[in-house]
Amino acid sequence: MAGIIDTVKLAGVLVLAIPAALAGLELFLVRGDQTAGAILLVLSVGLVVIQRRLTLPSDVPGIAAKRVVGAVTSDSSGESDDGDDVVDVPRDEDRS
Repeated sequence: MAGIIDTVKLAGVLVLAIPAALAGLELFLVRGDQTAGAILLVLSVGLVVIQRRLTLPSDVPGIAAKRVVGAVTSDSSGESDDGDDVVDVPRDEDRS
């Protein structure tokens, strides 16, 4: 579920960042206004980076749940439940 929510959040940020980046490219390359173009490009990249890296207080329970699930699954992966363990059982002729 968190993957879907993260994707929707990223799409929302990209709705704002892509037009700003395109306007920055146009100002920077076509119109020759390097200052305004560079500022818009930096802001659009900054929006995406901040959205991906920033941890809000509402995100903390989800992060804690992922860590708990990761710890539980990594502990149980060390156990072998697939039945491939070889057990050395003595045969009748070896017992004498």
